[in-house]
Amino acid sequence: MTPPAIEAIELVKEFGDNRAVDGVSFTVPQGAVLGLLGPNGAGKTTTVRMMTTLSEPTSGTARVAGYDVRTQPDMVRRNMGLTGQAATVDELLTGRENIRMIGGLYGIGRKDLKSLGDRLLEQFDLVAAGDRPVRSYSGGMRRRLDLAVSLIAAPPVLFLDEPTTGLDPRSRSDLWEVLRELVAGGTTLLLTTQYLEEADQLADEIVVIDHGRIIAEGTPLQLKEQAGNASLVVTVSHAADLPTARDLVARSGTEVHVDVGARQLTAAADGIDDLTRVANWLRDSGIKIDDIGLSRPSLDDVFLSLTGHRAETAEEAQA
Repeated sequence: MTPPAIEAIELVKEFGDNRAVDGVSFTVPQGAVLGLLGPNGAGKTTTVRMMTTLSEPTSGTARVAGYDVRTQPDMVRRNMGLTGQAATVDELLTGRENIRMIGGLYGIGRKDLKSLGDRLLEQFDLVAAGDRPVRSYSGGMRRRLDLAVSLIAAPPVLFLDEPTTGLDPRSRSDLWEVLRELVAGGTTLLLTTQYLEEADQLADEIVVIDHGRIIAEGTPLQLKEQAGNASLVVTVSHAADLPTARDLVARSGTEVHVDVGARQLTAAADGIDDLTRVANWLRDSGIKIDDIGLSRPSLDDVFLSLTGHRAETAEEAQA
């Protein structure tokens, strides 16, 4: 059996009387992506700081690439990269100079650094901006450079703490593509995020943390299933057909919600069989429809059911 790339083992962190992280445990297989979700102040960043040797656990421990954060911190740092919430690159230097500076701190030779810098700038679509001062970069470009710098030593494990906070949708999507390429190359990722779409797009497994404790974990699909069944949504072409359509949908044995303004019917459904059955009933009755489909619970629905508020509330609180 291949050992996990990342392990958290009963991690606890106390600040005076406040227990910010309370017995967090999870594992991440090699080459996988774990999304660590939770509202602002849930303990996500504190957990990452302990796992990356930036903060000493009060109790418990963690292993990164097989090395213990308490007894082998130097080996942990050699086998991981970290991109924090704020960009750490020097704004007065160019992108290429930032890579050379950090590479020099790792002891990489000048000749190797040149080829490494060229490769990273190309990988992160920064070749055209490589010789410009970072202060002239957009937010998305700075985050890409920050990520490039964290990969200088080619670590097998990468921690990303809110990697796309503050980015516009296009920049966020571009960064997701870069992260997918890294995972395809064998890198293991742990990312904290409040963007549920981000976790849905990238994570193989999700751990939801609140008040320092894990309150749910599983694949995105498993967590969505916990939030409830899928819904069958039917939009009829003519509002006058709503009563008849409602009676037909109700034959499936579920309560039907009618939105007259939207000419829409919504009812709980088990899956594609219910959709097919209702579609046939509507067709046989001669009722014209504009649309019919299944709407599954989103990760935002999961977040709401677990924490009592939607993720946007947490994001707004952080802003």
